[in-house]
Amino acid sequence: MKFIYKTLLLSLFTGLVFSSCDDFVEDVDIVDPTAEDGDDYLPVEFLTGVYGMHTDFSYAFSYLGITEIISDNSDKGSSPTDSGADKRVLDDLTFTSSSGSVTAMWTQWYKTVGRASQAIEITQNYEGQTQVPGSRVIGEAKFLRALNYFWLVRSFGAIPIQEVDLVERAPVEEVYAYIEQDLLDAIDALPVKSNYATEDLGRATKGAAQGLLAKVYLYQEKWQAAADMANNVITSNQYSLDPDYANIWREMGENGPGSLFEIQARGEIPQHGVQQYSQTQGARGTGGWGWGFNTPSQNLEDAFNAAGDNIRRDATIIFAGETLFDGREVDAGVENPRYNEKAYSSSNAGQSDGDKNIRVLRYAEVLLIRAEALNELGQTSAALAPLNLVRSRVELSAVTSTDQGTVRQAIWTERRLELAMEHDRWFDLVRTGQAESAMAADGKTFITGKHELFPIPNNQLVQTPEMTQNPGY
Repeated sequence: MKFIYKTLLLSLFTGLVFSSCDDFVEDVDIVDPTAEDGDDYLPVEFLTGVYGMHTDFSYAFSYLGITEIISDNSDKGSSPTDSGADKRVLDDLTFTSSSGSVTAMWTQWYKTVGRASQAIEITQNYEGQTQVPGSRVIGEAKFLRALNYFWLVRSFGAIPIQEVDLVERAPVEEVYAYIEQDLLDAIDALPVKSNYATEDLGRATKGAAQGLLAKVYLYQEKWQAAADMANNVITSNQYSLDPDYANIWREMGENGPGSLFEIQARGEIPQHGVQQYSQTQGARGTGGWGWGFNTPSQNLEDAFNAAGDNIRRDATIIFAGETLFDGREVDAGVENPRYNEKAYSSSNAGQSDGDKNIRVLRYAEVLLIRAEALNELGQTSAALAPLNLVRSRVELSAVTSTDQGTVRQAIWTERRLELAMEHDRWFDLVRTGQAESAMAADGKTFITGKHELFPIPNNQLVQTPEMTQNPGY
């Protein structure tokens, strides 16, 4: 990590962001005795506190539950008797509106939205001198706000737009329009990746905003807009595929040539790490170094094997009994047969104070977004070029079919293998209509009309009973 999250600055927001919305998610108990006067802080320091929200423990445990453990990519893991709070019910698709992981991420994302909005307001009203242009600070904050709203809308559907109404759930179309405008503003305000100073590497860039907007368009099936925005990233000459797929997940690969945006975790103690992200997913038991949750499934291993995709399989899955790239020997007696290698830290394996960046958006996904959008537009031949760039990097043969249905399935499969354990699989299954059949193949029952969305947390409905619940809960 090149810039350090100053998490203590979050205390400045505690009394500001929710002073008029006490009933909307719970407040944060953070006390910073040095923060007596907010005027002593520059806008960029408030912004850095917004970035720091993404290093919370929620991303090391709750986030795993609602993005990967719930899907066919992974299993709960750990010990059979360890429920992991609600991880077993998420794995079994029997979760409810009281499930802790759902509540934690709803709360975390809305708190971050509130802090981003406050950072924007503070910057707009700031009258002092700063070295960082206010327009860039606002652009970064709008990117972060859009990212968190995107996570919210794809998880819960219609949601309150916090800056508009604290209870009324805005239609999905309105939420997406709000996200789109934030990202368009960010695109106009942010520099390209190469124009950032070395110490600022990891901050939101023009390319990150363009890539996220392409993904936002994809989720709405705005195919032409998605194809065009992805192409803006591709033609920017700011990004490329790392020739070695396995390198992406190691320290040397952080913020690398294919990185559009990552949750930054490498800094100075105590502002250090996504709390316990590597520890919760580390090998458990004899010779292990972690809690053993979120273990890659047999289903995922079979998918890699069926595609002949050994390179990505071996960069994604730690197998019991193997020797890792850094020489660590994984005891054959560890409790689970597979663990998530993309969460593994060579230097911080079992420490709670972790140092592992979480990859949020990569160039390979932008290529696959363009491929999918072009194919849905009927431009199947053109879709093959970006698709095959991703495949050739891992030594897989080119897809040559020009049948739209065949290529559609090839792209969906490619997304699964390329982005495995990167917190997108569940949402891909839902948006493409594959969830019911994929869950059935994994021995789970997906209820159509219910499981497309998570429930609004019960705690929220107690606080704001006029807020409506999602169907089936």
